[in-house]
Amino acid sequence: MMGIVGIIFVFVMVFGGFMLHGGSMGVIFAALPTELMTIFGGAIGAMIVGNSANTLKGVGKGIKQVFSGPAWKEQDFKDMLCLLFTITKMIKSKGILVIESHIEKPEESTIFQKYPRILHDHFAVDFICDTLRMLSMNLDDPHQVFDAMEAQLEKHHHEKLLPQAALQTMADGLPAIGIVWRRCSASLTPCSP
Repeated sequence: MMGIVGIIFVFVMVFGGFMLHGGSMGVIFAALPTELMTIFGGAIGAMIVGNSANTLKGVGKGIKQVFSGPAWKEQDFKDMLCLLFTITKMIKSKGILVIESHIEKPEESTIFQKYPRILHDHFAVDFICDTLRMLSMNLDDPHQVFDAMEAQLEKHHHEKLLPQAALQTMADGLPAIGIVWRRCSASLTPCSP
């Protein structure tokens, strides 16, 4: 919802200021189709050339998420805490080996099945299960688990931010494409004496 409000605000401020300064919207509407095709078409084409299919899919999902809101709601965070509490309570009362069946096949686990939204997030489930597997190995250095978790989170964040970086790179190039288009279109327009 805030995405739509923000877009409307931008258009009102930009075009309202243009008209208050004495500009004519007729000029904007006359130039709009060719300018949009040239500038945005060129920018989108460059983004397609410079990124993988997965990154481009991520851009589409990210734009959709701007308008639909965050994927995780407050209840999902409460469910995650309840899931982790249940697992740690089970480990404390019965030992770490009791959770082996739950972390080896989480889709069949009665614990994970109580929280279907978490179960459908493959990264969250894999992260929890991998961390618990490392804990069950009784590692000598307690920092090994922490370091592995940090590395896995850093890799995940890097992958999640690739679509945002692609979109930012495209946005950074838009002014340059607009300037080039203006220069080229000005050279095609005959000057009046």
